[in-house]
Amino acid sequence: MPKLTERTATDISNGKRPLEVEPVASNVTADLGDRPIEEVWRMYRDAPSESIRNFLMENFLPLVRYTAERMHTRLPAEVEVEDLMSSGLFGLMDAIDAYDIERGVKFETYCTQRIRGAIFDELRAMDWVPRLVRSRTAKVERASKQLEMELGRKATDKEISKRLDVDPDEYKKICRDAKPVGVVSLNRKWFETDSSKDVREIDVVRDRRQENPVSRLQRDDLKLLLTKGLSRAERLIIILYYYEEMTMKEIGITLDLSESRVSQMHSSILARLKAQMQHRSKEF
Repeated sequence: MPKLTERTATDISNGKRPLEVEPVASNVTADLGDRPIEEVWRMYRDAPSESIRNFLMENFLPLVRYTAERMHTRLPAEVEVEDLMSSGLFGLMDAIDAYDIERGVKFETYCTQRIRGAIFDELRAMDWVPRLVRSRTAKVERASKQLEMELGRKATDKEISKRLDVDPDEYKKICRDAKPVGVVSLNRKWFETDSSKDVREIDVVRDRRQENPVSRLQRDDLKLLLTKGLSRAERLIIILYYYEEMTMKEIGITLDLSESRVSQMHSSILARLKAQMQHRSKEF
């Protein structure tokens, strides 16, 4: 069982390596490991001890790695995930000390916010954009200005990447890495209203995981329009091919038809739909 030594945020920003660990008696680990985690939490609340704390640290350490790796995907490659983990460990320690199991909130939910907050705090506290990124950005700016003077206009990305002798993908990465990560509190007021509830940042942030309701309605209307007047088999061919992205062969197996028959029906359906759309276009 690892025992975490003290380490400050200054140590992290100075580039020191991850926390040193010391072994903890294996019999303590075995005893705690045989107990339900809820019981371990109550033991720590009633009689806090270093051994129980270290057990909880090791038990939830994968959550720190998971959170750090998720955040790392949105940062430049030069930012090391181990540095994010080191910062996140402080969030985990704070969460363990402040957690109250009687409130009925899962520790994983409570802890994730603490870990993310600790990592964000460290990113704000240090100049995390490394010299390599700044150096590349400066070269891009110099090349852009030189080309603008030579050409008498703003240079294109292709022209700049050619001047720098880098491929377009590498150039895009340089530009992407040069953009700082904006850290905004989701609890910040977006604007005040006359009602008792202010509109905050979290209320207006777009959830990219959810489909736009308008787009969903438009897609459903289009599906209804395209399949109107078709037989059941014809509707299935259109839906399976264009919406489920199945191949003609897969559709044939599903409908118990040959691949050539499905292809023939598909061509016939398209011809009819084309004529139908041309007829409807006169209505607008």
